[in-house]
Amino acid sequence: MMPIIKHKEQRVAVLIDVQNMYHSAKNLYGARVNFKEVLKAAVADRKLIRAIAYATQTETPEEKSFFDALGKSGLEVKTKDLQIFPGGMKKGDWDVGITVDAIKFSDLVDAIILVTGDGDFIPLVEYLKITKGIQTEVIAFSRSASAKLQEAADDFIDLSKNKNRYLIKK
Repeated sequence: MMPIIKHKEQRVAVLIDVQNMYHSAKNLYGARVNFKEVLKAAVADRKLIRAIAYATQTETPEEKSFFDALGKSGLEVKTKDLQIFPGGMKKGDWDVGITVDAIKFSDLVDAIILVTGDGDFIPLVEYLKITKGIQTEVIAFSRSASAKLQEAADDFIDLSKNKNRYLIKK
């Protein structure tokens, strides 16, 4: 992967898949993600146009303070309710919502930073790069991020390389 240029006039959008990052940090390190630091790394002194955290609500009390903290970190928070199907299967992903927003923002920004390791975003990254000419960057923990997603993006920031900065121990 060639190093990419991040200059201060670049307009960026940061789209965070909260569930993906939350579960990765919890399962890999028994910790929480420091979203404020992740946002700082994503923006990298460029012009932030939009920063959105996509989260699923399950109506637990600690969730409200978590969403408030995301807001205080400078993130717009979009939430949807967790769907629970007969039989107990749960679904609460934002893949389509994140994809639609990324395509909407692609005419307004020079770079889109996806904070997720979910390989379902490979077609989006390829579309943004090839069709729209947008610089695509992915930020995630390499151990739980799709290798193909890491390859598809113009840049990949591995949060596990600086755990003290990007994780909050419980």
